[in-house]
Amino acid sequence: MFYNSQLEFLKSTAAKLRLRLSVVSFGTLSEEWAEAGFVHLVLANSRFAPSLETQFSKAENNIIYKTTDPFGACLIYFILPDTSSLLTIGPFLTKPHSRESILEQSEKLNLSHALLSSLEEYYGGLPIIYETSPLYAMLDSFGELIWGGAEHFSLSESGQETFVAPIKSTEDSEQSYEVKMKRMEERYNYENELMDAVSKGLSRKADLFLSNLSNMAFERRLSDPLRNLKNYAIIMNTLCRKAAERGDVHPVYLDSISSDFARRIEQVLKIDEMYELMADMFRSYCRLVRKHSMKDYSPPVRKAIIQIDSDLSSDLSLKKLAEAQNISSGYLSSLFSRETGQTVTEHIIKKRIKLARHLLTTTSLQVQTIAQHCGFPDLQYFSKVYKKAVGETPLTTRKNSKSN
Repeated sequence: MFYNSQLEFLKSTAAKLRLRLSVVSFGTLSEEWAEAGFVHLVLANSRFAPSLETQFSKAENNIIYKTTDPFGACLIYFILPDTSSLLTIGPFLTKPHSRESILEQSEKLNLSHALLSSLEEYYGGLPIIYETSPLYAMLDSFGELIWGGAEHFSLSESGQETFVAPIKSTEDSEQSYEVKMKRMEERYNYENELMDAVSKGLSRKADLFLSNLSNMAFERRLSDPLRNLKNYAIIMNTLCRKAAERGDVHPVYLDSISSDFARRIEQVLKIDEMYELMADMFRSYCRLVRKHSMKDYSPPVRKAIIQIDSDLSSDLSLKKLAEAQNISSGYLSSLFSRETGQTVTEHIIKKRIKLARHLLTTTSLQVQTIAQHCGFPDLQYFSKVYKKAVGETPLTTRKNSKSN
């Protein structure tokens, strides 16, 4: 096919969005979608949806179809030119679902209450692709490529009740168990990938995972959805801490951020705020890894950096830092410069000035007090060093911060 490379790129993009993308021969549709749970499914009344295979068989060339089920799950499909195959993307949601919305729709459809757990499990595991997602622009470009321009294809959006969700019959307990185990494996794989991103400080990758996270993707162990989500956030806080530790971040840095998020989790009052907090959690741990990972430093340099960061107001002379490790000042100085690209003194001053600037712009502490907190007992010397590093006096920094 002349569009093989573009198709592979589309597949790669779908995989990063955690979307199922399949190229299926018309002769094997049943087998393919049986694996996905779209065949032999049970709803209270089969009038709600014909089988997907029937729907697929009615597809026409040069049309990208987007169909939606009664619960808002979407599926995109179209016939690939010069083949007898269908490309399918999905299912996915365009907005998060809540347990309440599932309950309300189930009532409208007269579904058995016994199916609620299966519904929540299934829809909670679907990725979320918002209407603003670049996926749609990519599909539009792909359509132009394979069909020779925008004027040669169209988009068809079907209404609801066009395909059924994969809800297993309560009589098919063995198959239900397999699906449940698969969902569990997917959740653990998701968590492992997310933790791997945190351990490497890859915030963009973590954001990608979070962008299609459903608010029902977490295992429900309590009836209170907020408490359930808080408990999961506590677990994720622990996993993030361990992941950052795996990224060679010292516990002295981990303890502070972990304790802060543990406190913030309990203060959240709304589910939406909980999701914002979890997103902030992942990004914060990624930043911590990028900022404080010591994988490239030798033990003496690691210990010196930790000692410096632990108390910037203390005596941090090269001699003191070396004595703390029972090594020579010359050896530590040489090692520190080679591994960090700056001298011990330069590193300390940079840290102290950064803290001073933060205190000047966020507190009303006297300048002399700030100087002492940052390890400058002499105010004049502090002002001189600060102006050389920042380009203005401490008082000017404070004045400018207030005017802004």
